[in-house]
Amino acid sequence: MFDQIHLRALTAIINEGSFDAAAAVLHVTPSAVSQRIRALEETAGTALLVRSQPARATEAGQILYQHAQTVSLLEQNLASHFHSDGLQNTRAQVRVAVNADSLDTWFIPAMAQAQSEASLLFDIISVDQDHTLQRLREGDVQAAVTTEPNPVAGCDCRPLGSLRYVASCSPKFAENWFSDGVTQQSLQQAPALVFDRNDALQKQWVHREIGRRVPLLRTHILPSTKGFVAAAEAGLGWGMNPENLVRDRIADGKLIAMGQHPKLDTPLYWQVSRVVAQPLHPLTRAVTQLARKNLVHPKLEN
Repeated sequence: MFDQIHLRALTAIINEGSFDAAAAVLHVTPSAVSQRIRALEETAGTALLVRSQPARATEAGQILYQHAQTVSLLEQNLASHFHSDGLQNTRAQVRVAVNADSLDTWFIPAMAQAQSEASLLFDIISVDQDHTLQRLREGDVQAAVTTEPNPVAGCDCRPLGSLRYVASCSPKFAENWFSDGVTQQSLQQAPALVFDRNDALQKQWVHREIGRRVPLLRTHILPSTKGFVAAAEAGLGWGMNPENLVRDRIADGKLIAMGQHPKLDTPLYWQVSRVVAQPLHPLTRAVTQLARKNLVHPKLEN
């Protein structure tokens, strides 16, 4: 239905941001790229690109872009069975939604392992782990690290383990704000670190720690996992930091664990579209292996 040459032109424009840059990647003239997009839009019956700087996909264009990426993955999988020059030149890009804490603690080595085995290229969407699932439901990504144990329609789901967080702050911050302990009043007044406005991890820990929901009245929004740790160490606020990143700092006394039960485990799951499950099997295997080494598995600890 859709000409693959035309789809490659769409993919190149979205990836590169302009018709001229896409032409350079495809080794054709910008005029040829424009002609291919016009033909593709005539076939689709709708506009596929917003001619802005950079160029971006319309809703229909994003759907076709994802289709083209899926086809590319399937073609690359064929290349492992055949020796066609055309197939051998395929370099597929997989779009994955991953939370920033996983990216900064264990996911990138899994990407490297999969890339060395299957020559995959990655387009990583970094969002909070509670919101990666929406990207998968919308068809915006082909796989995701999520907190949802129930598979999205058309996807396979497998448990990975839990990312362990520790409520932590600097000793001086604790002296200034929690001298009388971690209480409802002190938590309402002490500046907290949050990744973004959707980040509910701090509130989850507070609810468990003191047995009630408490509004955090003073917050710093800081969308960086390592920045979170640095900010806590600098005394900017308290936050939920991945245990892998703060274990040594707590041992050295640069940070302290807060409250009676400072640790909070967030179960993670790997969901992948069944359409591309086979070509993404090397990534699934790598993700599973690295998660086994770096996440916690409470059942095995008991």
